[in-house]
Amino acid sequence: MASISCSKNTNSSADLILKNARVWTMNPEQPWAQALAVKNGLLLTVGENSEVLDYQNANTEIIDAQGKLVVPGFIDSHVHFITGGFRLASVQLRDAQTPDEFAQRIGDFAKTIPAGAWITGGDWDHELWGGKLPQASWIDALTPENPVFVSRLDGHMALANSLALKMAGIDKNTPETEGGEIIRDQIGKPTGVLKDNAMDFMWNVMPDPPAEMKERALIAAMEYVAAQGVTSVHQMGGWGEYLTLKSAHDKGILKTRVYASVPLSTWEKLHEYIQENGNGDNWLKIGGLKGFVDGSLGSHTAAFFESYTDDPGSHGFFVNEKETLEDWILNADKNELQAIIHAIGDSAISTLIDIFEQVAEENGPRDRRFRIEHSQHIAKKDFARYAKNNIIASMQPYHAIDDGRWAEKVIGPERIKQTYAFRGLLDAGVKLAFGSDWFVAPPTPLEGIYAAVTRRTLDDKNPDGWVPQEKITVEEAVRAYTIDAAYASFEENIKGSLENGKCADFVILDSNIFEIAPEKIREVKILSTYVGGEQVFRQ
Repeated sequence: MASISCSKNTNSSADLILKNARVWTMNPEQPWAQALAVKNGLLLTVGENSEVLDYQNANTEIIDAQGKLVVPGFIDSHVHFITGGFRLASVQLRDAQTPDEFAQRIGDFAKTIPAGAWITGGDWDHELWGGKLPQASWIDALTPENPVFVSRLDGHMALANSLALKMAGIDKNTPETEGGEIIRDQIGKPTGVLKDNAMDFMWNVMPDPPAEMKERALIAAMEYVAAQGVTSVHQMGGWGEYLTLKSAHDKGILKTRVYASVPLSTWEKLHEYIQENGNGDNWLKIGGLKGFVDGSLGSHTAAFFESYTDDPGSHGFFVNEKETLEDWILNADKNELQAIIHAIGDSAISTLIDIFEQVAEENGPRDRRFRIEHSQHIAKKDFARYAKNNIIASMQPYHAIDDGRWAEKVIGPERIKQTYAFRGLLDAGVKLAFGSDWFVAPPTPLEGIYAAVTRRTLDDKNPDGWVPQEKITVEEAVRAYTIDAAYASFEENIKGSLENGKCADFVILDSNIFEIAPEKIREVKILSTYVGGEQVFRQ
């Protein structure tokens, strides 16, 4: 499909008209409509059947929605897009229930690939078998000719087999690295699990996939998210992934709109790139800088004021020094680049807000839209500081119903009261931008809406909701996946709602999520997905 930009129309006849729909527009001046018309990828008009059909001519394609619900295309505010595409074809460990099943799946996958090929992906969850971390010894005999580096589902720790450890030069004499950890046995020998910055040992020896494979992964990712009703994503990645996206855009094969970020440490390179090339268009835009304060809850590397309940004395850790983060964010902001920073534990979040306040004071007022990615465990005192500093909470509702199975064991009954605090943040006046963190979690907005509205954990042990006081409404959840997600990338004027002059990105659903029982939302099907007025998915 050729890339279509949202440009002004040259005449008033529509290329496409959708009629007999229940259109939820996200436009407060016209919340509901019956029909919409599209011209050159742009919404020509949105309104009642009679007025929209005035834009019909002999060449107009007419779609009868037969009363189905139509919503703005969902925007996933946090994905690792190309990695997600690669994950679709990698070993699947997310639902491995036992150590034996975990090992067997890796062994079976090894039989399907050539000797020497790396086994990556995985997305395992050790909580499913009681919390014991996997070890290289579990899989060494099954993978004698294939280096293995399979990630936990949060991406903050991974298991290497002994072959991979040898290739990376990791042994009992390898020193620890700042902001990471090599898990060792009683005599100091690495077990195979590497956390956060210690994972760099492995990334440094893993071969980079060829450009053709990256493009195939991107195409797989676009097709996959289109089937979930996702029309735009905010990509968290590196320069290599951005170049893959740029190449695809230049070829005219992008089917998903992308707001790309690159590592915070490369702020100077991004500034120079934008000065020379601009920041892109409505299909591919670059302008964000992704940084990290801490790790993750499941890996016990998120930074907390108080120690972990199940690991007294451990508070997690920062993966970057505060002074380094201050310098990077100050310079990025000075050059009008958006800071998009990962912070999960309450100490990490509070420290990051301190930095944001210092940067804003030094650089002066502007529309900067600081983002805190994940915003999972917030100290009570910091809700008001989010609002005061206009910080966007970029959150992933699926994580709540996943982590809710075991979070109380890890941080105790008091701290979970401020965990995934959707309601508390909204009530404090904070904008939410929802996403998935795919590959870490599935890029399924309907499941995310279900999670935010019901907070029913994946193990079905919380039928009334885990920390139920933090539930929000369907309308609020949809807003976080549409117009406020667009706001989080400075794109609310071109997408996120169905209004005249905006990009014609919309989704047709088989049920009305505003009317059905909330627990049924995850069962709703996507019938069609349109990007720029072009159908990119049909059930």
